[in-house]
This record gives sequence, C-alpha cells and structure tokens, in this order.
Amino acid sequence: MEYRKLPHGDERISVIGLGMGYIHEGSEEEIEKTLRLARSSGINFFDMAAAEVKPYSCYSRVFEGQREQVYLQMHFGAVYDSGKYGWSRDPEEIRRNFEDLLKTMGTDYTDFGFVHCIDETDDFHQIMEGGIWDYMKHLKQDGIIRHLGVSTHNPEILRRFLDTGKIDLAMFSINPAYDYSTGTYGIGAADERGRLYQECEKNGVGISVMKPFGGGQLLDAKTSPFQTALTKTQCIQYALDRPAVMTVLPGVRNSEDLRQVLEYLDADEEERDYSVIGRFTPASAEGVCVYCNHCQPCPKGLDVGMINKYYDLALAGDEMAKGHYEKLSVKAGACIQCGHCERRCPFHVKQEKRMQEIAAYFGA
Repeated sequence: MEYRKLPHGDERISVIGLGMGYIHEGSEEEIEKTLRLARSSGINFFDMAAAEVKPYSCYSRVFEGQREQVYLQMHFGAVYDSGKYGWSRDPEEIRRNFEDLLKTMGTDYTDFGFVHCIDETDDFHQIMEGGIWDYMKHLKQDGIIRHLGVSTHNPEILRRFLDTGKIDLAMFSINPAYDYSTGTYGIGAADERGRLYQECEKNGVGISVMKPFGGGQLLDAKTSPFQTALTKTQCIQYALDRPAVMTVLPGVRNSEDLRQVLEYLDADEEERDYSVIGRFTPASAEGVCVYCNHCQPCPKGLDVGMINKYYDLALAGDEMAKGHYEKLSVKAGACIQCGHCERRCPFHVKQEKRMQEIAAYFGA
C-alpha cells in the first residue's frame, strides 16, 4: 500500500480507501470479510456514508482494538432515523445521528467531520447560518472532530469552504468524465476543475475522491460517455495524479470487488497509463498537461509531469511549489528540445516551449 501525508496533520492515509455506497448489498458476513481484506491490505481510510445503517455494526466489530490505526470520515447531514439513508439540515437531527454513530462505532471521536453533500449556494448558507457549522467547530475545539471537511460535487462550493480557512480535507468527485464536462456530476469545465485541485494543494487541503469510476459507467464501453471502457486501475491512477488528492474511495459490494480494486497496487506503468483519454477530451483541454507522464521516458531524465505540476502550482500561488521544484534532480533547463515528449503526448502539449518557460520562471 502507498500512503500520503495529510498536509495539515500527521495522518498518513492509504491511497486506496473504502467507500460505503454499495457494501450494504452483501451479508454481514461478507461485509466483515471485505473489511478484513481491506485492513490486511493496508487500507486505513474509511468513508462513513452508507446507503443504510446495516454495515455500521460490522465496521465496529472489525475495527475493535484498532481504532487508532484507522481514519473515519463521518458526514453531518446523512441521517438514518428509518434505518435507511436520509438527508437533513436540521441541527438536532444531525446531532442525534452523529452521537448514535459514535456509539455504534464504539468511539468518542471522528477523524474527519464532513458537512454532507453541499452542492447549492442555499445549502451553503443554511449550513453557515443555521447552527450546523458552529456546532461542528465546537466539536473540533473539543477534540471530537479531529479535522473539518466537506463533501461536494460543485467547485464553487468547495472554494467557499476553502475561504473559511477551517477545512483540512474535501470529498470531491474526480474522474475523466466529470473533469471533461460529461456525466451527471461533471460541474465545471476542465480548466476550472484543474485550478480547483491546485487551489486545494496551495491551501494545504487534501481531497478524498468519490465516484472515481463515474458510478461504474466508465468501466463499460456501452455506458461510458466516451464509448471507450477504462479499467479501475486507470481511473484510480488518473485521480491520484490530480493535485491535492490523498485517497481514492471506490465503492465495493464484496471482497471480490475489493480484490479487483487492489490490483492497482501491483499494476505496472502500462496498466496504469490512462493516456487513452487524450482521444476523447474536448478541444478546450488540448495543450494542457494532465501530468499523465505518457511522454516518458525522457532521454535526459526529466520528470515532465512533475515539473509541469510544480509550475502550475506556483502560478496558482503555492509558495512551496518552488521549493519542491528546486529539489528535483533534473530540472526543466536540462531539456534538449528533442521532441520525444511532444510526439508521445496525447494532449498535444508543446512541452519544448513549456520547458523553456518553466526554466525561465524558476530561474534555472
């Protein structure tokens, strides 16, 4: 398993986490089997927004005695008074459901307390003015929430939470379909969403990724908006290559689904290569580096994707990006303008010119 450190914290989070969207479909025995496989495989990050209350007692049994080794992402606004998933903005109902979840899970805190599914401006104002945000901030002061966060599909809403300066993690939907303006939750154009990820990294806010497979549509050529099937490994790698991403949270139904997801860990570079998306991205995405490193290997050893990422982050105002760039063993100035990367780039990025720009910008 690979791990990434939360910028504002000491937590080292597994790059593959576990979503709860479909796990209720199995028996309790199968749920526990799936969770034990997750833990034995090094997964330590778990989302707590289930479709029904059934899985929570299973999670509690599996996590008994190892609470400090797992990170839980609990949602304020997801309620289960009927035993099934519901949605609420009532502070008292949210408080009651949160306390019930803590009791069921046998814990007295959550690692991440998330405002649940805020996609509209009215929702944002209701949270901020209706007492829910204040309640969550008090819980953080008391140590009951270790880190504040939000789940949303809307870039503008996430920016509003970034502006509070209070969140450390955001749950956001990331996959090629959404990033390139297709799919139900593909809010925002490619360049806008790309800037958002850079803004999160600049502000030290990590991202936990929901819907990495687009609800499964990307895995089937018949349902993919691109008429081309991607693999789970390609989708996971795509999400992990976006700035600020800490972990990808695929929903699984059972242990077999999880085994398929875990194939990512043993996949080689060819299996992780998602450059095929260059064939179906819109004209607005042409010439934009997405850090896929399909241009590799560079004959001079440049990590072209990483060099581009640090440059983009620096342009976005990330003061640490220059320091990261300067630590690279081979910098943009080493480019010999051989054209190898440009011939291989599926997005037709003019990397030779860009390397000159980057070298001039960083003064190397």
